[in-house]
Formats: sequence, C-alpha cells, structure tokens
Amino acid sequence: MRSVRTRIIATLVVLAAAGVGGWQLLPRQQDTEKRITVGTTDAVTALDPAGAYDAGSWALYSNVFQSLLTFEPGAAQPVPDAARDCAFDGTDLKTYSCTLRAGLTFPSGRAMTAEDVKFSFDRVRAINADVGPSSLLSTLKSVSADGLKVTFRLSSPDATFPFKVATGAGSIVDREKYPRNALRTGTSVDGTGPYALTSYSKGEKAVLTPNSRYKGDLKDTGRPVELRYYADAKALHRAWEDKAIDVATRQLPPTTLSKLSASDPDQRVSESDSSETRNLYLNTRASSPLHDTRIRQAIAWLINREQLAATVYEGTVDPLYSLIPTGITGHTTSFFDAYPKQDVDKARSLLDQAGVSTPVAFTYGYAQGRGAAGPEAEDIKKQLEATGLFKVTVKGYEWTDFQKRWSGGKLDAYAVGWVADYPDPDTFGGPLVGTGSTMNTGYSDKGVDRLVRSSQQYADRGDATADFRTLQADIARDVPVIPLWQGKEYVLSSEAVGGGQYLSDGTGIFRLWSLDWI
Repeated sequence: MRSVRTRIIATLVVLAAAGVGGWQLLPRQQDTEKRITVGTTDAVTALDPAGAYDAGSWALYSNVFQSLLTFEPGAAQPVPDAARDCAFDGTDLKTYSCTLRAGLTFPSGRAMTAEDVKFSFDRVRAINADVGPSSLLSTLKSVSADGLKVTFRLSSPDATFPFKVATGAGSIVDREKYPRNALRTGTSVDGTGPYALTSYSKGEKAVLTPNSRYKGDLKDTGRPVELRYYADAKALHRAWEDKAIDVATRQLPPTTLSKLSASDPDQRVSESDSSETRNLYLNTRASSPLHDTRIRQAIAWLINREQLAATVYEGTVDPLYSLIPTGITGHTTSFFDAYPKQDVDKARSLLDQAGVSTPVAFTYGYAQGRGAAGPEAEDIKKQLEATGLFKVTVKGYEWTDFQKRWSGGKLDAYAVGWVADYPDPDTFGGPLVGTGSTMNTGYSDKGVDRLVRSSQQYADRGDATADFRTLQADIARDVPVIPLWQGKEYVLSSEAVGGGQYLSDGTGIFRLWSLDWI
C-alpha cells in the first residue's frame, strides 16, 4: 500500500478441496443461522467504550457499536458509517463537522441524534479512565450538536482527527442508557453496530447476532458469531486442534504458526503483514531505578532483537528498530542507528557515568496468556543478566491487573503489544511517548510534544515525515521505550468458513461480518 497506510498483503490462502469456486458459493440455507465460533486470547477490559483502550475490547466495540466513520479493509482514509458525511470546515483543520444518517436507532427504538454523539465524546473525556481512550482525544476542545449535525472544535490543527473519530474512542452510545460521569457496569451494551450482543460471560464468550436495525457502510452484517476467549495461546491451540472453534486468531503459539503448511487440506491460513508492534516500556519517574537516561540507554545497548525473534518467536515476527513500524510513513531505524549491535562495554560505561552500583535491579512485568509474553520476558532477563550489569525480577499478571499496574506506575519495565488505532504514524506518537501517554512511563519532553503537534497540522500526511523522523531520533536518545518486534496477522479457519483473510488487518477493527459459511 502507499505511504501512509498499513500494508495489508495477503501472502497465503489455503483453499479447500472444492477449489477457488467454493469461495463464491452461497451459504447453504440451513447454515445461515448457525454460529461461527471464533477463538482469541485478546481479553476484553470493559464493555463500556469509555473504559478500555486495548485490542480485545476494541475488537468487540467495532462490531456492537458504530462510530461516525470506519475503515474498509486496506483503506488509507476513513469512510462514513453512522455519519452520512464528514468534513473539515475551512482550511485551518480546527473545526470538523459530521451529519448523521437518518433512521439510526438504538436497541430501545429511540432514534440516534447528534446529542448522543456529543454525549459519547464528552463522557470519554469526563470519565478519563486510567486505561481508557481519553488521551486519543487530546486535541478535542469542545463538541456541539444540532439535530443530526455534530461539530468538533479542536485546540490545535489536527489532520488526524477523522482517523480518531473512526476508532473505538468514537463509539456512539445511547445517552439515556449510559451514566455521564461513570462507567456502565453489567454485561449488556446499547449500540447500533452490525451486531447485537445477546450474551456475554467475561473471559469466556460473547454471543453476537446480526443487528437488523443497522444502517451504515456495510451492505451485509454477516452470520451469527460466538467469540470465545482463552486464557493463553496453548489453550487456544488446543481448542483449534479439538475442532471446538471454526476460526483461531490472536494469539496462537509461535511453534504452531511456524509450522503452518499450505498443503494441509483441513484448514485455511491467512497470513498478512501488520503494523502491530511490541515494545519494552521503561518507567522514567524519579522513584524508578530506571529514572536515569543513561541506565535506559545501557539496556538499549544490550537487547538482541534478532535472537528474540528467531528463538522465542521462531521467525514469526520481525525485529523492530523504530517506534513507527515498516510500511507506515516516517519509519526509520533510529534504534539501530543509535545502538547498532550489543555492546557490553558501552553499557557498562554508561552505568559508571550514572554512578550506580551493578547489577542494577528492576522489576519486569508482562501480561499472562498474551502470546509468548512469558518466554519473551525470560529471554530478555537472560540477555541482560548475562552481562552482570542488571538483575531482573520477572512477574506475570492477569491482563486487567497488568493494565492497572502499568497505568499506576507500579512497574519498572513492562512489555506491551500495540495494535495501530488507524493507518497513520500519529498513532505511534502521542499515545506512546507524548506527555500523559496511555503507556504511562512518566516520560515528558517538550520537544517530542511539539513534534507531535507539528505533525498533525499536515493534511498531506507525507509532509509529516520529517517531524516523525526527528521524534524517533529523540526517543532513541531518551529511551522511554525500546522497540522489540513487528508482527504479522495470522488467521486460521476451517475448510467450511471463508472470509478469514478480511477478519483483521492489524488495526482495531475486527470484521466478524466478513466470515461466512461456504
């Protein structure tokens, strides 16, 4: 794909014995109401879109809620969904207006108006949940509503605002069903997306049925789906092997992924490039043992990404040397330029300059059940401790607990995967390293914040390249984060299910409606 968007390249599709024509057959009548079961390890933090900013939650939101805009597979720009049309007013990129489609109705039967949109955006910022998406709306100054028209006024020029509107942060909720200043509890949702959530058991499953009231970008809202949540990659693999699920994705064990075969007639395999990254975040606060920049730079001199990718991940991920991944405008190799190879002597010299005793001890947290996070943590611990310069205490936490610990500044270091919110480098800037970022490392740099704001003023996103290159060089210097790897998207489906290649593209949208019986 071109400069600013995520590369979505379907590199492998294994067809059933029926041949290519089988993809084009209409589903048998008796299968139209049969659920397609989809397994994943991505957990849901909250059913309320004001309370979560993670891949598992947003995957569900993209099916049960509508945003004003959405992304079609591989698209560089968002298209209208709940909106009939949207556009910036004037050329200063500070006022953005949308007009809703007529006839949108919530499950209660009440018509959606611009007041619901205003309410939804206002409450995200008012609640400002620790693990919520409010940081994504940092340039939003105010929202006004008039009938079916909603107007957003921004504090500074932001060409990326339409992208943000299209994310889970822009999910529209019924203002009569959601509290204004608190998260909604319970296991039901009131949205206007292509699916209705008919039942939900946290950590177990979500049952979705096509929403007959849906009006938006999609022409077909798909088949009934049951999402099943698994505690870890091994459990997901067992469910796939036992044929308990029809589709498996995010995250199968690296060993399983590395052995996928195009000759297997019992499954379809979709492998595509993705902008998903994984980073090691370092707590920069004065109370952290990693507060001194030189200590963090020493760690950067010791990380061996190639070893990590080749051993723990068995070649299913690629080493990453920049904040912005390959395929996105502004990608560089800033960490390779600054730290081209492992160098124990340079790391030791930096620690001597910092005046600290070795080994420097710190805690390293990770989320249990998230792919190969445990073996990854142990491998990085081994790399650092082999030098005699660091002592690393590794501990895994349940996903929600893990989020609370990093958002509360209770971990010295923590590895987190990042799925692009939208196909633009901005999603790898402010949300990860800006002041008040969602990753909450305590890092704040006026120069970096200035570059984030400057990059947002360009309607032609290619013009923001210089800002992002400078920003990444600054991050390699200050090291609040160390890029580890860039992943791929893998989707396994049974020979009876088609459309898996469209399910996920490394953004926050999980297109369950793309799945169909063959």
